Amino acid sequence: MRIRLAEQNDVPDIVPLFNAYREFYGEKSDLDGANTCITENLALGRSTIFVCDVADSTVGFTQLYPAFCSVEMKPFYVLYDLFVAPESRQIGAGSALLSHAHAWAASQGACQVVLETAHTNQKAQSVYENIGYRLDTDFRKYSFPITFG
Repeated sequence: MRIRLAEQNDVPDIVPLFNAYREFYGEKSDLDGANTCITENLALGRSTIFVCDVADSTVGFTQLYPAFCSVEMKPFYVLYDLFVAPESRQIGAGSALLSHAHAWAASQGACQVVLETAHTNQKAQSVYENIGYRLDTDFRKYSFPITFG
């Protein structure tokens, strides 16, 4: 198993994983949109993506977005996407991707890595809590939908 920084030539391997990740969260399949999103994120440096390779196959990825904590006056990263192909789960790929992302974020001077997951995604919650993530019980998360039209 090898974790490495994704490059543009990895886009074809990441796209089906990213599409499956989006479908897991209730979105319709959109391979073209997934391709555009991942391509632009890498080209614009909008996110940092790590992939997990097993043998000659990419089996998982994680994507982090930069942010800044005004209270601590330090940068942090939002780990927005983590996905491992179902047939490659239980080999430690998800934990390896998380560990690599944490080390990389620390090397960038980040004070923390934050993430969120669905209330029903208990398998992921177990993984996160087992490696040291703490559930935030102090703050509520709100969102405001922006509509165009």
